[in-house]
Amino acid sequence: MKRTERKLRRPPTQSTPRVALLVETSNAYGRDILAGIVDYIRVHGPWNVYLAETGRGEEAPRWLERWGGDGIIARIENERIAGFLEKTKLPVVDVSFAHLLPAAPTFTTDNPAIARMAVQHFLERGFEHFAYCGRDEFVWSLDRGEAFARAVRERGFQCHMYSQGNRADDGLDSQVDAISGWLAELPQPLALLACYDLRGQQVLDAARQANLAVPEQVAVLSVDNDELLCALSPPPLSSVILNGKRTGWLAAEALTRLLAGEEVPGCVLPVPPLGIATRQSTDTLAVADPQLARALRFIREHACDGIGVADIIHHAPMARRSLENRMRNTIGRSPNGEILRVKLARARQLLAGTELSLAEVASRCGFRYSEYFSVVFKRETGVTAGEYRRANGIPN
Repeated sequence: MKRTERKLRRPPTQSTPRVALLVETSNAYGRDILAGIVDYIRVHGPWNVYLAETGRGEEAPRWLERWGGDGIIARIENERIAGFLEKTKLPVVDVSFAHLLPAAPTFTTDNPAIARMAVQHFLERGFEHFAYCGRDEFVWSLDRGEAFARAVRERGFQCHMYSQGNRADDGLDSQVDAISGWLAELPQPLALLACYDLRGQQVLDAARQANLAVPEQVAVLSVDNDELLCALSPPPLSSVILNGKRTGWLAAEALTRLLAGEEVPGCVLPVPPLGIATRQSTDTLAVADPQLARALRFIREHACDGIGVADIIHHAPMARRSLENRMRNTIGRSPNGEILRVKLARARQLLAGTELSLAEVASRCGFRYSEYFSVVFKRETGVTAGEYRRANGIPN
C-alpha cells in the first residue's frame, strides 16, 4: 500500500481525550500492554477509553468509521487494518512488530535481546545443539528466529530451523505430527526456542509423540510467559518474560504527546524482555559431569540465599580447585562469578518488574548491604540500579 504523509485531525480541545484501544485480550502480552496503559492513565489521566473486543489480526471494528474519538493505540497486524486506521486521520500509536503504518510511532518486542537471553539460558545448562520452532506466517516470528539463529552462530554452534511449508492452515494434530517428525531427526540433548507459548505447547506435545523426554532430551523455552498456559503445559513451560506493561506505558505516553500537537517520529522502539521464568521444561543441565550439574543447579536455586563456595562443595562434594576448573571449562565462569550472575539476573527482574525499594531488592538478591549492591550493579551493568529501573518505566 502506498504511503503518503498523514494530515492528522486537530488535537482535541476537551479535557478528557477519547481513546480507542485495538489490542487483543486473548494472550498475556496483549493484556500486559493494556495493563501498562491503565497504569499510565492512573498517573496522567483520565481518558475515556473504548476497548474493542478483538482477536489478534482481526479487522478493525466498523464502529470506528463513525466514532468521533481523538486517538488510537493498536496492534496493526495486517495491511487492511493499517489502511483503515490511516484513513481515520487520527493520531495512532502502534504496538505491533510489523510497523505497517510508518508514520506511527511503534513500540514492540526486542527480538535480538530475547534471542541473546534464550541462548544464554541454554548455554548455562551446557547445551550444544539448538533449534527454533516458529510460525512462518508471522513476520515477528521469522525475525525472532533469525535473531536466535544468529545469536547461536555467534557462540560457535548451529541452529536447526523448523519450516512449516504449506502447513500453516493445517489442524492442530497435523502441525504436531510435522513437528514431531522434525524433532526426531535432530541431535540430542536439544535446546529449543519456540516463538511463543502456544507454539511451545505444541512442541511439548510433539516431543511426547516422538517419545522424547522433556527436558532431558529436548529442553523447551518459549516467549510471552502466559502463566496460565505455561502452568497447564505438561511439563510446565519455561518462558521469556516480555515487558508488555512498559510497552503499554510508552505507547500511552506517545499518544499523549500526539494529542497535544507534538511531532512524534514514526520510528520503532524495541522494548527488551525482563528475564526468564524457569519451569520444568528447561530445568535440566546438559552436562556430562553429574557432580558439576549438581553444583550448577544448587547455584541456580540458592544464589540469592547468601551461599558461598563452601556451600556448593558441601552440596556437591569435590575439591575446591576441581570445582573451579570444571566450572571455568564448562561455562567460562568461576563459582563466585556464577553466583553473582544469578543474583544480578534476579535483581534486574525485580528492578524492572516491581516497585520494591532498592534496599529490599538487594536483600532479596542475597546482598547484605544495599550500598554494596549498588556498587556491584553499576560495575557489572554499566548503569546504576536507579537508572536501570527508570529505563524500564519504574519510578524510584
